[in-house]
Formats: sequence, C-alpha cells, structure tokens
Amino acid sequence: MEHSTTFRSGDLTLAGVVHVPDDMKPGEKRPAIMVLHGFGNNKDSANSINPCNLLTRLGYVTFRFDFRGCGQSEGERGMVIPLEQVEDIQAAVTYMETRPEVDARRIGVVGSSFGAAVAIYAGGVDKRIACVISSGGWGHGQEKFRKQHPTPEGWAKFSAMLEEGRRHRARTGKSLMVDRYDIVPIPAHLRNHLNPTAHYKFPAEVAQAMYNFNAEDVVADISPRPLLLLHSSTDSVTPTEQSLRLFQRAGKPCDLHLFSETDHFMFHEDNVRVMQVLRPWLAEFFPVKGA
Repeated sequence: MEHSTTFRSGDLTLAGVVHVPDDMKPGEKRPAIMVLHGFGNNKDSANSINPCNLLTRLGYVTFRFDFRGCGQSEGERGMVIPLEQVEDIQAAVTYMETRPEVDARRIGVVGSSFGAAVAIYAGGVDKRIACVISSGGWGHGQEKFRKQHPTPEGWAKFSAMLEEGRRHRARTGKSLMVDRYDIVPIPAHLRNHLNPTAHYKFPAEVAQAMYNFNAEDVVADISPRPLLLLHSSTDSVTPTEQSLRLFQRAGKPCDLHLFSETDHFMFHEDNVRVMQVLRPWLAEFFPVKGA
C-alpha cells in the first residue's frame, strides 16, 4: 500500500510517499526506513523506488520524499544545499514519528550518493535516527571533487567554475547556472539511471556547498547506532575511497562492503549480492521485530 503525503520543513511543503507492508495489522507499529534520492534526482527515481519496494517486502514501513527544490516539493528549483537537506531529513523524521503505523523510536535512513552523504550527516547530528545505510556516499567534499575532476585541466575548469559563480553572484545578485555534469561527471552509459525529470542545471552555489560539506566530521557520532557502508569497488561517479575514509572515522558498529560487479547506482541495478548483504545486516542490527 502506498500513500502520497506532504509534510513541512521550515516554511516549505515537501512531497513524499509512504509504503506500508500488506500484512500490517490494525494498531500495529513497525520500524520505518526513509529512502533518500541522489543529487538533483527525486523520489520517483528507480534508485528510490527499488529499495522502498524491497524494504517494504521485508516488513518495514518506508518513506521516499522529494528534497526541497526537487520533484513535487517546494523550494527554489535545483538549489540542493547539503545542510538544508539535512534539515529536510530531520523534518521527515518528525513527520514519521506521527504516523500511526510507525514505531517512533525506530526510524532509520538509507541514501544513495548525495542522499547517502546527507544521511550520514543527519545520523551524526540527530540521535532519533536509529540506523544509517549509505550507498555510494561521500564524506569529504573537496577530496571527492578532486578525484572526480582528476586531470590538471579538469580541476582548473572546476575551480574556475566555482570562482565565476562567486563573481557572478557578487556582480548580478543572481546565481550562475551550471550543468550537472560539470559539477559531478557521470559516464554516458550510466546517465540513463537518472530520472528524466531530474535537474540538469544547478546554481553554482550548490557546487560550492557540496565542496564545503564534510559528513566525515560527524560520522563517528552515529555510534553506537549501526552504520552500513556500501560502495562499488570501481565506482564511476563517487570515488570508492570516500567510503573507506568514512569507515576509518566511524565508531562501532560499522560495516563496509565493496562490490566489484556493480557500479554507482547499485539499488537501481537490483544487484543480488547487495541484497544478500543488506538483508542479514538488517536482521541483526535493525530487525522488524524486537528492540
């Protein structure tokens, strides 16, 4: 069962979809897992819908929603600032705590890519989040971008874009709009994983905010709540070393799994091995039944 809904984050109304397992009994409460979409994407991407469907089949209430400025949510289009998305996650937790089918003490979060980075940060600063699952996430914005633009020419172009964004804002009072692939390069063969309604132009301030965003600064604060890090060993979008850095800085319990036969959009690919890791981890650290 799916229920379209809205909730408030600050002065904005955000749109979401709650998935409820078919075997829920009247008055029963279940743990919930919120599924966060990636950079400029939205709740209707396969990378959001697929994990929601899987987790609901496993017995969890799930919630996918559009961050501000994305999909059907209010907010300036494409203005996806990491710390503001953390606020949206906290507002979503507050909303889920009010749902009659949700055990308010057991609300977890799973994110992909950009959604994974903000999931980790939110888990570090908000103790209400009971577990965090990161797929292809990152913890240090500057180091991530340095690897994503590895050549001297590529790094010079990216740095010039940031500088021109600052100058344009100072000169005109408006944002310089830049192409998503100039911010985060994605190989052509993976671009079909993006929802056709995803954003393809962003204010330059977005790239600067991502550059300044370091989820690894707070990852240790997730402990003793569980953290699961999933990453492709040959990720074509987010450098694999980003999850290694997060693992080194995390407290316990934390598990890291690298997969050689999948790429950045592993939830979209519905990879069997990923599911074989995810299911027993949930059964041990965040079971449907039991505290």
